[in-house]
Amino acid sequence: MRFVLALLALLTAVGPAFAVQPDEVLKDPALEKRARDISSGLRCLVCQNQSIDDSDAQLARDLRLLVRERLVAGDDDRQVQDFLVQRYGEFVLLKPTFSAHNMLLWLTPVLVLVLGAAGACVAALRRRPQGAQTLNEEERKALEALLSRDRPAS
Repeated sequence: MRFVLALLALLTAVGPAFAVQPDEVLKDPALEKRARDISSGLRCLVCQNQSIDDSDAQLARDLRLLVRERLVAGDDDRQVQDFLVQRYGEFVLLKPTFSAHNMLLWLTPVLVLVLGAAGACVAALRRRPQGAQTLNEEERKALEALLSRDRPAS
């Protein structure tokens, strides 16, 4: 029981480890909060599955510093984000915007679901059992001959 409690205490003490270094933190808490909000939505171009806030890569550090420089210079959040998108492309955003040039990215999952459902419907309709078909006289005689041949003589 002590081991479990110690393990739980250790797990609660270890929170999410952010990669933001102490020398990067702005003195103004409001600006620092804005910087964290912006950088949590930006993709690390090296790691590609982490925000720049969570990444230890040098490029992520440079991007965090750039975000803070732009905020200190007086840019609003949208201007900082637009600056980075203009410089690095929309890939830098963890959540890309819906626009004409990336419509396929957003609509592909819906398209796959619709095509899959249509394919399943077509397959179900093709497998639908047909009505019982009757044998013509020639087929009936051939079947009777086969059955009588397989029957044991009495």
